[in-house]
Formats: sequence, structure tokens, C-alpha cells
Amino acid sequence: TGAQQSATVANPASGASPDLLPHFQLEPEDVYIVKNKAVSLACRATPATQIYFKCNGEWVHQGDHVTQHSTDRSTGLPVMEVRIEVTRQQVEKIFGLEEYWCQCVAWSSSGTTKSQKAFVRIAYLRKNFEQEPTAREVSIEQGIVLPCRPPEGIPPAEVEWLRNEELVDPALDANVYVTPEHSLVLRQARLADTANYTCVAKNIVARRRSASAAITVYVNGGWSTWTQWSGCSTSCGRGWQKRSRTCTNPTPLNGGAFCEGQNVQKTACTTLCPVDGAWSEWSKWSECGAECTHWRSRECSEPAPRNGGRDCHGPELDTRNCTSELCTHAAPGAEDVALYVGLVAVAVCLVLLLLVGVLVYCRKKGGLDADVADSSILTAGFQPVSIKPSKADNPSLLTIQPDLSTTTMTYQGSLCPRQDGPAKLQLPNGHLLSPLGAGRHTLHHSSPAAEGADFVARLSTQSYFRSLPRGTNNMAYGTFNFLGGRLMIPNTGISLLIPPDAIPRGKIYEVYLTLHKQEEVRLPLAGCQTLLSPIVSCGPPGVLLTRPAILAMGHCVEASAENWSIRLKKQSCEGTWEVSGGDGVSGMEEGQPRLRCISAWVPQDVLQLGAEPCTELYYCQLEAQACYVFTEQLGRFALVGESLSMAASKRLKLVLFAPAACPSLEYNIRVYCLSDTQDVLKEVIQLEKQLGGQLIGAPRVLHFKDSYHNLRLSIHDMPSSLWKSKLLASYQEIPFYHIWSGLQPFLHCTFTLERLSTSTCELACKIWVWQVEGDGQSFTVNFNIAKDTRFSDWLVPDEVGTPALVGPSAFKIPFLIRQKIISSLDPPGTRGADWRTLAQKLNLDSHLSFFASKASPTAMILNLWEARHFPNGNLSQLAAAVAEVGKQDGALFSEAEC
Repeated sequence: TGAQQSATVANPASGASPDLLPHFQLEPEDVYIVKNKAVSLACRATPATQIYFKCNGEWVHQGDHVTQHSTDRSTGLPVMEVRIEVTRQQVEKIFGLEEYWCQCVAWSSSGTTKSQKAFVRIAYLRKNFEQEPTAREVSIEQGIVLPCRPPEGIPPAEVEWLRNEELVDPALDANVYVTPEHSLVLRQARLADTANYTCVAKNIVARRRSASAAITVYVNGGWSTWTQWSGCSTSCGRGWQKRSRTCTNPTPLNGGAFCEGQNVQKTACTTLCPVDGAWSEWSKWSECGAECTHWRSRECSEPAPRNGGRDCHGPELDTRNCTSELCTHAAPGAEDVALYVGLVAVAVCLVLLLLVGVLVYCRKKGGLDADVADSSILTAGFQPVSIKPSKADNPSLLTIQPDLSTTTMTYQGSLCPRQDGPAKLQLPNGHLLSPLGAGRHTLHHSSPAAEGADFVARLSTQSYFRSLPRGTNNMAYGTFNFLGGRLMIPNTGISLLIPPDAIPRGKIYEVYLTLHKQEEVRLPLAGCQTLLSPIVSCGPPGVLLTRPAILAMGHCVEASAENWSIRLKKQSCEGTWEVSGGDGVSGMEEGQPRLRCISAWVPQDVLQLGAEPCTELYYCQLEAQACYVFTEQLGRFALVGESLSMAASKRLKLVLFAPAACPSLEYNIRVYCLSDTQDVLKEVIQLEKQLGGQLIGAPRVLHFKDSYHNLRLSIHDMPSSLWKSKLLASYQEIPFYHIWSGLQPFLHCTFTLERLSTSTCELACKIWVWQVEGDGQSFTVNFNIAKDTRFSDWLVPDEVGTPALVGPSAFKIPFLIRQKIISSLDPPGTRGADWRTLAQKLNLDSHLSFFASKASPTAMILNLWEARHFPNGNLSQLAAAVAEVGKQDGALFSEAEC
């Protein structure tokens, strides 16, 4: 009796002390048998003369005990330690009757002591979960509960959760916790929670995994606010006007429902029709007056003009000579004849003096040679100027012949000497900056094809020719003198503006502008730098200009000072890349000026890179989608950047193409992920034209962040009865570094679909493109694969015009007006009414130090305006800004005395 609990049996011997009863220093503990491995039980007691194990009420054989004797150093009492082994067979003999247990019994001269019971169990873990998590689709911010009941086991299994094979740690994510019943709870679903979730159960025997449950967090689309009503579609009578909204607040993601309702609303409108005026009948003639005339009148009243109609044309009053008794006729006397002769003589003298003054004024200015400028330009002043088409026997007045007699090498400053008083321009009532004619004048003396072949042939003799791309598809070239001009590569946004007097007088330069494919040029990128723009060459390399030319090219960076360090790279004649911007400048030869890059007009921020004086060969202005490089030395340029935070992003343009014809059952949809610059889109469109592809969706822009996450693409919502996808995985991925480097321009994924019948011509599906834990874009594709051309308008249109424009035709501002503005605003004006005020009016005041470092700050401002606004610039706005500068000086402008 008393076998189920520890007890102490007193020895009846008289005089025995309770302290001499055995005391256990080590008692047996519960153990588990794993597979067929025997377990060991041990106990140690002092003072003890004998120790034996009893298991399930039976004494263990003495031969199964392993005994060890020692002495306790602190008390000097004897210590005995005993061990036994228990096998799986011993436990299984009583399996099902009761649990297998063992305890120690220790003897001393004073009595016995029993240890606690130690239970021996066979450990196991079943294979099948009692409850597994299941796949679900939930709306964003909705709570999710994933249940998991692990398999039966001894000891009970511990549970942990995996998300995409990564351990879920509630201590690191406050949005996640695990219940005592082992269920995983997401308090509010996020887009980042879209993943495969697995429940894992484990104990000392085994580790079991449940089936993975795919959780998709979707976003239902929401309408944006309505736009303003458009203008009435007709200018006369009944028409309609519309307003629109987009399903972007938010954009549906991961299969979320598209917005319900109309995205366009129309309403009727009525516009009053203009009524042109018409004359009434003439009145009767009046009586003949003393001046021997009588008159009659009429009114513009049948009908009167209204609603913007035109006024009547013609005189309102008509007079005629008449005779009557009131009209007297007297012969002119000699005094009247003398008076008339004198007045005529005075008028002739005044006209001659005026002509002499104009000739002296124009000779002092020296703005244009006599064989260059049209006489209408020289006499028109600020009035509208136009270029008449030349006759067959008269060459264009603007065709430039080499001026070999001029030896002046540098521009000497203002054409008009500085006066003590205000020396400003006289602005008439007419339009200030009327453009030249629409004609384009170049220096072609042969057919374009023949000239291109001749130019490339001449270029091939130069040492730098091997570094240029072959062919002339992405090249513009022309011959220029001191009047300057412009080169443009169509459909790329790349141009080179050569301002007047940038080329020394007497010199003729053959200049080229070319776009490099990225596989043709090895651009070294240090660290985590990324290419942000096309690689552009202008040359001949090493040529120094007397005024900075302006190179314009697009970029794909969402710039801000907190997120980016942006630099301009320029390749020297020796082939090394020089770096501008920031503190670290590498690859530069000793004695060369450091480069500088300034950016302005970036939304919500102004980014300035570098803090060096503006006395350098290169200066770069970064705008939202383009950069403008001021350079006095031609060469090869590229824009690179290094992100400063994970919020830094680049713009990607997502474009979908598919075959225009589908003779087989298979149909391929290609999704391109391009840098958002015009040149890359142009190359892809040319490539797809060769492959027979057509655009099947409006291009989208995706902001790709420096978060080290890949770009994923997937296709959804295809009618399963008509189409099936041959993609084995649920999505495709483009590695992060392939996109971020910017050196692989035509990255794309192909979705191979198969139609179940050749009669199927309609395809409707959704294609999702998103960055893991980032933003995404969706394409709703719904078109006829045989004849759908709805998106052909998105293709890059061919630019109209000549790649090379020479002389005044290359500029919006007429040459003479430009020279007058420069000579007026370059000298410091009273109350600051000079070029600095003009820069402020044009939002260029952040570049004052750069403009001030040049011989003509006004010319730099006008050159930048030309580079940014050609060919669609608004001259009226520029004229208004110039007029505002004049008003601050006390008068509009006064005629400069030269």
C-alpha cells in the first residue's frame, strides 16, 4: 500500500535520527522513447546503503542496476547513484493497461525513502493534420483567420507558420498573432500579405507540414472624382459636352472588382451661332457744302453683328465733290504753290535722314551679313516677319554660304555700347516675337541619301568613328556656321541646340548627333548606380565652342534630394568616363574642370548636386522628364543615379504587344517593361513591326522602387471555355537587378495562350504587373485578335520636319529681336530691370550664378527657352515676360541710341 506516492518508512530502531534517513539528490524524471532507442533513469541519495528501482510495482532485477558509490565532501556521508535502462519492449508489454512508471527506493540504517515516479512514454507524431488551412481571397483591410489543428502526438506538437517559406514571427509584425488553438490571425489584410501560408507541426519525433493555402488580398476599384465638363462640341447650334472619371481611386488589384457605372457622362449643350453684320441702305446725299462736297452714310445694322460675328467691311461714310451756289472756286495763288513745294522738300529731307540713320545703326550692330538676312527682317523691327518662298531662279535668302573672309574667332559681347541712361527697346503695339515662316532651311546641296552617305564616308576617316553606331537611323548631322542651328533625332526627344555665335565666325563645322544602343557602349556603373537616360554622342568630340550648346534628352527618374544622388557622366576623347555632381568625382584627368549637375522644376522639390562655382564646361538642368546639358565641348553623355533610400523610384513604361495575325492555336502576349524614355519605346515599336506585332493595350507607367523586390507578372480572368494558359506557374518574375541597372532595355515576359478552337477570335483577360510589396498596374485586355487596331494611336508618330535646321529657321525667336533683347537686358538696369528679372519671370532664378558666369546671361536664358519650347513654344508668354521687365524700368522700353 502507498505505492502511488512518495513515502518515508521509519526504522523502528530506537535512537535513530530523522536526519539519517536517505535524502535524494537526484530523482528520476519523465522521459520519452524515440523510435527504438532505450532510455536511462537515474537517482542519487545520501546516506544510502542500498538503492533499487521499482517499475509498475515490481522490483527491477539487481543485475539491471548500475551502481556508483562516492562520499559527500561537505558532510562526509556516503552517496550512492543507481541507473537502469528501459527499452521500448518493456513499455509495450503493458501498453493499454496503464502508463509505465518507475521510482527509486533508498535504504539506510534509519529507514527507507521513495523517490517521485517517473513515467516512460513512447513518443510519436501522426502524419495527417486534424485541420489544415484553406486558400482564400479577401478584400484589403479585412481580417483573416487561418485554422490549423496539428496531428496527434506525444509529446504534443508545437506549431509554427510559414509565409512563402519564411517564418512568420508575431514579435516582428504587430498585424499578426497566433491563437492558443494554433490559428494564424491577420488583423487587417495588406497587399503584402498575398502569399502561400503553411502550418508546420513538430515534436521530438518528426516535423509535419500542412498543404499550403494561397491567400490573395484583392482591392476593389473605386472611381476618381469627375473631371470638369469639356467645352461644347460645336461652336454653333446644338452639341454635347462630356466629363470623365477613372477607376483609379483605388485601382483594382489581384482580381478585385472593377468600378461599376459609367466612366464618361455626356450632356447636351447649345451655343449661340455667330451672326455677321450687314450694311443698311445708303442714306440720301446731303446738301452740297461750302467745301464743294456732300456725303451720305449707312449703318451696320441689317443685321447688327452679335455672338462673335464679324463686323461689316467697307466705309460707313461716303463723300463726293459737288457744285452749287454755296460753293466758290478760286484759283490758287503763287503763295500756295510755294508753300506746297516747301513742305515736299522738308519731307524728302526727313526721309533721307531717317534712311541714313537706319543704315548706320544696322552697320554698328553687325548682327547679320548682307548675304544672309532678308531685307524684310532688317526693316520690320518687332513687327511680324515672314519668309516668302523663293522663286525658281532665286535661291533661298537663308541658304548660308561659307564666309571665308571673316577671321573673328570669338564673340565680343553686346552689339550696342552701354549708355548712362536707360537704353531699352521700343516695343510697338504689334506682336513682339512674331515667328519666322514655317519653312525649314538647311545646307543640303544634294539629295539626303547621297549627303548621308558622303557624311558617313567622311566620318569613317576619323579615329573616333569606330565608337559610333553604324547606319544613320539614329543619327542627325548638319553643317553649321556662326548663325547656329539645331539637330534632332526623330521620335526620341533628343536634340542639340547650337546657339548663334557658338561657332567662331569664319568657321564651318560638320556636327553630328547620335543615339547609342546600350549594348554598343560599355558604361561603367559604380556600386548601386543605375542608368537613367539614353547614351548620346555629339561631335566631333573635343571641339570647343565659344558659347555652350544645349543637349536635350529624356530620363526615367522620379527625382528628389532625399532619395537620389544624380550625376552626369561624360566620356572623354581618350574613352574614360568623367563624372559630375556630388563630392566623389572619378575617372578625371588632372587639371580638367569638375563637372556640375543642377536640377530644377522637379515636383515638390529642387535637387542641387554639387556646390562648385559656375565656371565649368558642363552644366545640367534636370526637369521632370528631361534634362538639358549646357556644354562647350562636344562628346558622349549619360545620366546616372544612385538611390539614397528605398523610396527612390524609376519610371517604367509597360507596353503590351501581340501578333497581328494568328494562324495557329497558340497566341503569345508580350509584356515589355521599359525605361520611360521616348528612345526605348521607339526601338521596341520598330522591333515589334519586324515581328508583326500590334499594340493591344494603352501603355501604363509603373514606379519601380529600390526595394530589392522583383517585378511579377500574371494573367487572370480568361474564359476557360475558350482559352487556356500554358504557363505552369501562377506568375512570372523579372529579377530586380535586371530592371534597376537600366542596362537591359527590352526586358519582357511572354504569356503563351492556347485557344481551344480556331474560330475563337475574341480575347478578354486581365494582366497584372506589380512589384513585390510595392505598387502595381493592371491591363484589361478585350480585343479581336484578327482585326483590332484600337490602340494604334498610342504608337509613336513620325515627327514632321528636318533633323537638321540651320540659321534662323532653327529658332522660335527671330534673330534681330533676339539680338535687341540681349543688348537691352545684359547691362544692369535700374531697379534690377535686366536679365535677372527675366530669369525670375521664367522661373530660372535658381541658375543666376551660372548665367552670370557667361558673357551674355540673356543669351543663355533665351537659349534654354529655345531648347525647352521648340517647336511648340508660346512666344506670347515670352513676349509678356520681356514686356514686364521693361515696365519695371519706368517705361516700356526706349529706343537705344547706338
